[in-house]
Amino acid sequence: MEKRNKVFIATSLDGYIADKDGGLDWLFSIPNPDQVDMGYESFMSEVDAIVMGRVTFETVCGFDCPWPYTKPVFILSASLESIPEEFTGKAELVKGTIPKIVEQLNWRGYHRLYIDGGNTIQNFLKEDLIDDLIITTIPVLLGGGYTLFGDLVQPLDFEYVSSKVYLDKVPQIRYKRKRD
Repeated sequence: MEKRNKVFIATSLDGYIADKDGGLDWLFSIPNPDQVDMGYESFMSEVDAIVMGRVTFETVCGFDCPWPYTKPVFILSASLESIPEEFTGKAELVKGTIPKIVEQLNWRGYHRLYIDGGNTIQNFLKEDLIDDLIITTIPVLLGGGYTLFGDLVQPLDFEYVSSKVYLDKVPQIRYKRKRD
């Protein structure tokens, strides 16, 4: 099976994934009365497991809804020593370098990974371990916050795959890593 590490994320027009306070309310600034999932379910059918950082995990744990994932969830954290009891069996803590963690997950049969969370995505990009980017742009300027992309050792080339517009206002663009 082909190994792919994928990102599915929304940004503001100015490239932020959370506002200055870490808030996500701006994600819901476009009315969505029919609860269009903007390709999320289709994307989730393309992945075997989810890899996220501690901050994203804690954010998800704070949502006022049942656990939202049916796929295995792996949490990267240097500071977290264990998964809170109420999430035992729903998420697993993994430690080590990004390449080692990917290797271990691939060995366990998880070949198509959904990479989620700003720091986690940035760290995977630094290791050149992102194959697909699906970026949905919410038409709002936040003027600051948590950026999706950080510094890289070298430029990474991606190529356009496709685009789609949801709710007549929200563009989503798919890119794939261009490798020699």
